[in-house]
Amino acid sequence: MLRGRELSTFRKQLLGWFRQFQRDLPWRHTKDPYRVWVSEIMLQQTRVAAAIPYYERFLQRFPDVHSLAGAPEDEVLRLWSGLGYYSRARNLQKAAQQIVAKQSCKKPRIACSNQNRRAIGIKP
Repeated sequence: MLRGRELSTFRKQLLGWFRQFQRDLPWRHTKDPYRVWVSEIMLQQTRVAAAIPYYERFLQRFPDVHSLAGAPEDEVLRLWSGLGYYSRARNLQKAAQQIVAKQSCKKPRIACSNQNRRAIGIKP
């Protein structure tokens, strides 16, 4: 295990490498937890290059948790079509509905309690 100066050197080298070689990905341009969350769900078992156009189309139609929560399931699945693993889309929408039901603010924080882990794609 690295400690002290070795850890500090490694950290600096890793961050330098990242700054030099990082890819320009749309979810890196936001701090909106909803948008980051959508990207995380889409990227489960999906290549980054394949997910990008789906991510952009999905967020055009469902720009926030409220629009996703209120959408008909068939529309959510239609925009997900081609990504596969449709349970991800269904569970994403169920979690959005739970968030909207429990929160009244416009951009709620996404909590990962045991109760909604399954809905957001995490095994309890």
